[in-house]
Amino acid sequence: MLVDSHCHLEFPDLASNADAVMARARAAGVGLCVSISTKLQTFPRVREMAARFDEVWCSVGVHPHEAAVEPLAGAAPLIERAGDPKVVGIGETGLDYFYEHSARAAQAANFRAHIEAARRTKLPLIVHSRDAEEDTIAILREETANGAFAGVLHCFTGSKALADAALELGFTISVSGIVTFKKSQALRAVLKEVPLDRLLVETDAPYLAPVPHRGKRNEPAFVAHTAAALAELKGVSADELARATTDNFHRLFTKVARPT
Repeated sequence: MLVDSHCHLEFPDLASNADAVMARARAAGVGLCVSISTKLQTFPRVREMAARFDEVWCSVGVHPHEAAVEPLAGAAPLIERAGDPKVVGIGETGLDYFYEHSARAAQAANFRAHIEAARRTKLPLIVHSRDAEEDTIAILREETANGAFAGVLHCFTGSKALADAALELGFTISVSGIVTFKKSQALRAVLKEVPLDRLLVETDAPYLAPVPHRGKRNEPAFVAHTAAALAELKGVSADELARATTDNFHRLFTKVARPT
């Protein structure tokens, strides 16, 4: 069984034919999905999709792009929603200096509020980091000194320095379809050195469809292509990669029940 650890099933491209999307996921061997929150305003739709399918879980959070629109005064709004039985993670949160849709200070303040929520709920933190490695590492190190929390760097495209820092902090690294892209040699070199027991796979659907679907709408079923590429990179069988990443997922997302 594979797990799509990060997708956006409430986005219109997927929600409009969710039954078919999930049927294709099951046929591809994807047994679990986590649908990721990007705004509190749209969290009810995220939660609704998780309620609709037994194999779908969700997170609660505010994407760094939305930090200016949904500034958090503290962790309370996240903690309140995290009590829902289907909410299994906090985020996605973090820093994005590539688009910088929100001011850096607003992104950092929201990031720290999410970390506090993760610390208090004992749910994993789902971190987005783009063109912001130094500040991401600095905030994670500062906050870890204030109390432990678990987490994952989602859609990892960073440097060896970011990977090493994440591993040092006990974080997991999640691999998207970008690993299949022809020009991702540097990323593959970094991921080759990450221990197998610290890796997850994801789609970030409806974005970033892997080869051979690149340029098309992504969906959870396509995580199988990412897993196959990662298995080849790590020199293991597809079955071993699936077992390892699923076990890693359950160690991190402890609130998710294993399918029987």
